[in-house]
Amino acid sequence: MPDIRKKTFFRTLQKFETDYSPCTITQYESERTGMRAIVVDRKGPKVRGFFALATEIHDDSGALAQLPVYLEHVLFPTLTDSGCYTEVHHIDGTGHDAGVVYSEMQGVQNNPEELMDLKARRLLYPEGIGFRYETGGMLEQLRVLTADRIREFHREMYHPKNLCLVIIGEVDHRNLLEVLDKFETPFLDDLPKPSDTWKRPWIESTQPPPLKESVIETVEFPEDDESMGEISISFFGPDGNDSLLTSALGVLMVYLCGSSISILENTLVEREQLASGIYYDIDWRLKSVISFTISGVATGQLAEVEKRFFEVLSETASKPLDMAYVLDCIRRQKRQTKSMAEASGYFFSDPVISDHLFGKRDGSTLRDLESLREYDVLEKWGNQQWTNFLREWISDAAHVTILGRPSKKLSKKLKMEEKARVERQKKRLGEKGLKELEMRLRNAKASNDIEVPRSLLEQFKIPGTDSIHFIKTITARSGFAKKMGPLDNRVQKIIDQDGPDLPLFIHFESVPSNFVHINIVLCTEKIPVEKRPLLSIYLTNFFNTPIIREGKRIEFEEVVVELEKDTVSYSIDPSLPELVRVKLEVEPDKYEAAVRWIKEALWESVFDETSGPPRRFTDDDKMLWAVDSIINYAPESTNRARNTLVKAVYLKRINRLLKDEPETVIEQLNELRKCLCTPENIRVLVIGDIEKLPSPVSTWKSLVDDHKTDKTLSPIDRPSSRLSDAGRKPGNLAYVIQMPTIDSSFSIQTARGPDTYDHPELPALLVATAYLDAVEGPLWCAVRGTGLAYGTGFSRDTDAGHLQFRIYRSPDAHKAFVASKKVIEDHISGDTLFDSLGLEGAVSSIVVAFADEQVSMYSAAQMSFINQVVRDLSPNYSSEILKRVRDIGVDDVKEVLKKVVLPVFEPKTANLVVTCAPVMLEEICDGFEDAGFDVQVKPLKFFHDDYGLKPKDGDEETDVEDEPEESEFASDEEAYSRDGDGSEDDKSKEL
Repeated sequence: MPDIRKKTFFRTLQKFETDYSPCTITQYESERTGMRAIVVDRKGPKVRGFFALATEIHDDSGALAQLPVYLEHVLFPTLTDSGCYTEVHHIDGTGHDAGVVYSEMQGVQNNPEELMDLKARRLLYPEGIGFRYETGGMLEQLRVLTADRIREFHREMYHPKNLCLVIIGEVDHRNLLEVLDKFETPFLDDLPKPSDTWKRPWIESTQPPPLKESVIETVEFPEDDESMGEISISFFGPDGNDSLLTSALGVLMVYLCGSSISILENTLVEREQLASGIYYDIDWRLKSVISFTISGVATGQLAEVEKRFFEVLSETASKPLDMAYVLDCIRRQKRQTKSMAEASGYFFSDPVISDHLFGKRDGSTLRDLESLREYDVLEKWGNQQWTNFLREWISDAAHVTILGRPSKKLSKKLKMEEKARVERQKKRLGEKGLKELEMRLRNAKASNDIEVPRSLLEQFKIPGTDSIHFIKTITARSGFAKKMGPLDNRVQKIIDQDGPDLPLFIHFESVPSNFVHINIVLCTEKIPVEKRPLLSIYLTNFFNTPIIREGKRIEFEEVVVELEKDTVSYSIDPSLPELVRVKLEVEPDKYEAAVRWIKEALWESVFDETSGPPRRFTDDDKMLWAVDSIINYAPESTNRARNTLVKAVYLKRINRLLKDEPETVIEQLNELRKCLCTPENIRVLVIGDIEKLPSPVSTWKSLVDDHKTDKTLSPIDRPSSRLSDAGRKPGNLAYVIQMPTIDSSFSIQTARGPDTYDHPELPALLVATAYLDAVEGPLWCAVRGTGLAYGTGFSRDTDAGHLQFRIYRSPDAHKAFVASKKVIEDHISGDTLFDSLGLEGAVSSIVVAFADEQVSMYSAAQMSFINQVVRDLSPNYSSEILKRVRDIGVDDVKEVLKKVVLPVFEPKTANLVVTCAPVMLEEICDGFEDAGFDVQVKPLKFFHDDYGLKPKDGDEETDVEDEPEESEFASDEEAYSRDGDGSEDDKSKEL
């Protein structure tokens, strides 16, 4: 890089290369304003930018050519009264509270995680410490927050010395600094000088005092099912700037609860079955915070399990640690860090931003990113050092424990209080006041809708679709994969020279990498329908069961120890619809070991009688998608079989069988494996530097030696073939489910869409939905900009042939639906004209979306496999579809809006699912009925799918949220219609 110091006002503070990934980090600082910029140079098709500001508040109120515009918006935003009124909080003409931020916080304020976390922060931090507060804002304070308070906060925090621009990707430094210099020049008189007095947030603020003693408190959260609760435990940890101590803490947490063989999880979850899971989290600050979450704990045992947690910690600290396993954890952490640095385009964003927030201004903490030498130091730590570290920060440390207890009474109380508050608000405002508020909102919307001058927008030229340079990989094939067609390249020659073809489908993608990624893709067609729900149990235990090796049983703890020693990572990935994908990542010298592990996991595992209880299933958004899946997919669907609602019923009954008839469950699991794990079901994907890999094909001989087959390779499972009648022909189904744990509403509509990736309507649909969904685009302005919802968006499932529209966190999903539909209709009729710049921007966003799919060597190779093998497309599909997108015009977009998009909003062509707070139920139902939907109110139990396992006497209740009032709904076996007759109509029978 040429010397640029004399040609810019940004001086270079430091520049260094990392020794564990191919990237260079350069840190700049403006001599005129103090603004900093950090560039992480690394190859890839995308450049990422972040604006980091250290912002501290003490209450609960809650591409380079475009770079100057972004910076101006950060430092000099237009914070109008009308914008704050619609975006933050307002009262609409019906007397209900709304606003984008309000809707967001409405959706989370009363969920167990938020309630427990807020209580823990109140106990960890005294008044005056910024971490004590809810930065999103509490509802009661959002209702009185003013635009002036927001402006005041911005003046305090948003100035250049507190701003760091972080850019990751292939960057022209000279051009970047020219842009930054040019940006600063006209604003110098308006910006503080570097020499001006400035109090650095968090660093020069009051620091939290140490905890004097441990505290245990109980927090109730609204929940009708009172059987299961949660526990959170928090400690103050070491200085987040100390790379050695933070790395040691990361290793220790893995040792304690990083896998099924770690101390806490193995004892409390696997052996004693006191919880469904234990998870940890670390917030890196000047004084870091260590948090444990224990989930799925019987409510009556919360205090007992919390006590047992610390007994296990004390026992661990009182005797020598397993130093061999500690060493394994250190080396595994180091391998995983190297892998993430290579594969993730976001890897450096968090540590660089954290350095700006909490690191030393002299750049020394940023420099710690240069190497991973701290792991070399940790390898030399002895047992006493590790034991002292465990005692100092965790086992003997003061802590805050929150016992999260579900409460049906609180659920009813909150519902009644919110309803009463709204009624008081309506009465206080009166008819005249409500009309005035309606007019104020209308005026605010009109003010927000003032168009940006086109002359300004036209300054920014949209690059063409050919401007993106996708990462190139080299494909090679072996065995059954060769039937896809011959290849002629240097990697294929290496593959062909490695012995005869095996009776196995092996697809290779060669990329420069220090690691080898192995994917085993399994077809599921042969699994009997009634056995499909067992997949959740089978896959959860795929790497956590004993195995038989050379006639000897190896217990699962030893299996996991060896597996972690040999691999960088291993997982079951559900991202390929209707397929099962097993993933292992190893270093090249462990390639043969990886194949052995695959063989043992597929065929040598042993099922026994242990099985953990299911986790709770109460998340509002997940419930929405779960019901949608039950409606639109047939029982033959693997996705449906692994659905949250299916698991809620099925796993409970499996647990009962495990107690009473364990041999029955074991027999069923063996039958499932026999149907799934056959050579004709297997497709292998190997990603890595194949030219440097010894015996890339012949290594797989051990996998098939005992399992040869002359059967035809199973076809790839297609979601479109496993749809229900309602999914194949959506329409005339509309379900509303009230959920007491949420204060907001969510909805999803499903209609037919393009069902192939070369469908002639697909390019126009891509442009149409990108145009509608754009930030500050038509739907943003109509819905988010008016406070009707936190967000909306289209999602396209080409594999199933569906187009979906989602409304996320809305004070009234029906009103957001109406506003969204009107946007579509107005564009079709011509009442609203298409914006040419908006269409150009839509094309640009599509390019970015395709780039996101192939942002690293690994993801590019993975996408090549998916395109060629799973979707039967050209390896250059991304470039080809983008060329078609480039040719789309206004008439094409208008036509696809009419034919494909508008049907998503029509009752006769779309299925509708809504989840909402009980207080919203009547109004939302009335609204959607007025829109033509035949609304049915159902409890979640109605959608439980038991795959033929009918309820038996003595069956335990499911762990999914039940209906709010027993009297409000019919039983499981009945359908509840809105007129209350309890009859089962034709639409219900379709399910």
